[in-house]
Amino acid sequence: MQPITRRHFAGLTLAAGTGTLPALQAASLNPSTLNTSLGASVKRHSIPAASAMVAGPDRILYHGAFGQRDTGSRVPVTSLSIFRIASMTKPVTAVAAMQLVEREKIKLEDPVAKYLPELENLQVLNGFDADGKPSLRPVAGPVLLRHLLTHTSGFAYDTWDAEQLRYSEYLEKSKTPPLRVSPLSFDPGTQWRYGTSMDWTGRLVEAVSGMTLEAWFQKEILQPLGMKDTSFLCPAERFDRLVSVYRRESDGKLSQQPRKKPELPKSFNGGGGLYSTPEDYVKFMQMFLRRGSGPGSTRILRGETVDLMATNHAGELSAGKLKSVRPAYSSDMDVHPGHTDGFGYGFLINGEDYDGGRAAGSLAWAGIDNTFFWIDPQRKTCAVLMMQFLPFCDSDAVAVLRDFEHGIYATVRKT
Repeated sequence: MQPITRRHFAGLTLAAGTGTLPALQAASLNPSTLNTSLGASVKRHSIPAASAMVAGPDRILYHGAFGQRDTGSRVPVTSLSIFRIASMTKPVTAVAAMQLVEREKIKLEDPVAKYLPELENLQVLNGFDADGKPSLRPVAGPVLLRHLLTHTSGFAYDTWDAEQLRYSEYLEKSKTPPLRVSPLSFDPGTQWRYGTSMDWTGRLVEAVSGMTLEAWFQKEILQPLGMKDTSFLCPAERFDRLVSVYRRESDGKLSQQPRKKPELPKSFNGGGGLYSTPEDYVKFMQMFLRRGSGPGSTRILRGETVDLMATNHAGELSAGKLKSVRPAYSSDMDVHPGHTDGFGYGFLINGEDYDGGRAAGSLAWAGIDNTFFWIDPQRKTCAVLMMQFLPFCDSDAVAVLRDFEHGIYATVRKT
């Protein structure tokens, strides 16, 4: 196989020099102090279940779990409890796509319609007329793989896009048959907007590999990393470890949703749907701290591919800030107020240090049920916090996340 070089990524801007990350610093923390502060935060904010881990490239630095699996059984949550990680599936999908790029099965500059014909002749939502009817126009150019991986494709979730929500409501009220593919919110490459880009990336992986996404994940990523509890499937023998989901009600209290065994999915979605544990997801993050290396001599990605994924490819576009139009599902998201963050291939990337937290160049994303992670290459540290309730970015969830992060970096002792 040929090594990845600049010729594979014509037109993209890599980091300075060779594109490698800055020099790393080893770090350790005080687990007892962190456990006390995080436990107090979970209790103060009345979070029913939370599990967290912090790790370096080759060892676990902290793990803590609080609350119960559900309100009825009082089964305690552990680091092996299973959570619905929703959009934390997306970085795994990005890895799968980049594995195919490494193997020269696809290219970042490939029009996705080359493999998914339904993405030919897309339409762009161009506002609404005086009668409230949507106006559509042809897209100015093709959606490329790199657009999907950076959420600059134009595909948008209606949870955070007022015009897409209005479009969905128009179709429902007017009984108008939907387009084969929902219209884009803008021409590819011109804006950043969170949406179904990684759903389409997952379908692309299936089309190119000839395998289901579950099969590719297991063979090429999850099993090699020892992530034995991560899957789109939650079989009966794992159900006892599955944490229940809660929802914030109008009175402000969290109510548990009905607890039932998950049905087998009819298809696998690259944008969400994985079940996982904090212990498993840490193994995925550690692979990035090791620049693509798994346990022993296992290699998931080449080092230069990891560097490329960890480079901002959204240019000056501001990423990671979401204005919710469906408050029952999500609050507004701005995890780095006052700063403009970028987006790599599958990850949000902060260009400046978080106040009291992760260093510049850290990789992060989250899941709608308030699961969060980040990978801090400069400090050779990664962390994951899993909760299980709606709405996303609920003020209490964000407060616990902040307390967790500040607790980690407040106790760091550089060695």
